[in-house]
Amino acid sequence: MTEIILVRHGQANSHASDEAGYDRLSALGVQQAEWLGAHLRATNPHFEHVVTGTLNRQKGTAEAMGYAGYESDARLDELSYFALAQAVEAQHGIPAPKDATEFARYLPQVITHWAEGGLSGLPETFDAFTARVASVIDDLNGAGGRVLVVTSGGVIGMVMRHALHLGIPGLSKVMLQVMNSSLHRVHHVHEMLMVGAFNTTPHLDTPERAHARTFI
Repeated sequence: MTEIILVRHGQANSHASDEAGYDRLSALGVQQAEWLGAHLRATNPHFEHVVTGTLNRQKGTAEAMGYAGYESDARLDELSYFALAQAVEAQHGIPAPKDATEFARYLPQVITHWAEGGLSGLPETFDAFTARVASVIDDLNGAGGRVLVVTSGGVIGMVMRHALHLGIPGLSKVMLQVMNSSLHRVHHVHEMLMVGAFNTTPHLDTPERAHARTFI
């Protein structure tokens, strides 16, 4: 049986206004990844395969965790958030949020417009994003053993949707909950993709690390 451990990258440059500016770990993001790597080494450190997306924040997280010998697969790259934000404002008059409370209302609107085909001029359709995430998970399930996957919150949300048959509102809620450097586990049982864990942060659960429990 293949066990896939999904990790969201550490905190990136949350003050960025475009993808290129966002795609690097903050100092806290590096620390989150180092703590996670130490936790894995102290518990069950061995993985038959380590795979990341091609983004700097994903690869940097794997390296800070101590897993430098990874493969990269572009199917694990994040959805194009900044392109989505620009499209939903230009085409539907919905501005980017100013705080976390606004973001909790904003993201479901963006995902709904995207999923229903209500946004044009994007680098990727919702159906294409869905298909590439499903394809990489299907391929990894054939790898055997334990597989460490370092990716992003949108990809993890889509994996959960795939496993739990979530609708678009459920997908949005899941995506909103995925914390930086969080752990998630899925595996196949009787040809079904099963969720074994979602959004765990054992490396951040002590009081002195409460400040490091971040979403953006």
